[in-house]
Amino acid sequence: MSETFACLPALAAGLLLGAMFFGGLWWTVRRAISSSVPAAWFLGSMLLRTSLTAAGFYYAAAGQWQKLVACLIGFIAVRMFITRWMPAPAPAAPR
Repeated sequence: MSETFACLPALAAGLLLGAMFFGGLWWTVRRAISSSVPAAWFLGSMLLRTSLTAAGFYYAAAGQWQKLVACLIGFIAVRMFITRWMPAPAPAAPR
């Protein structure tokens, strides 16, 4: 039972990392659409988001696979919530 409670901070870290990762992706898409160099936005954002997420997983896991799994569950939970919560994009007008 105490191992379950020891994984709660890792679960919370996964939720936070998921919110940061997918929130950053949403923000990047919104900015890149109106940018003159969208590829730079996407590349820079991908590198930053992936680096921060990987470092967060590393520190949240603290060398224990149980904490890594808890962090991953939190990350995936945020992904599932966001994909259901965010509205579908409007269809593009034909050119």
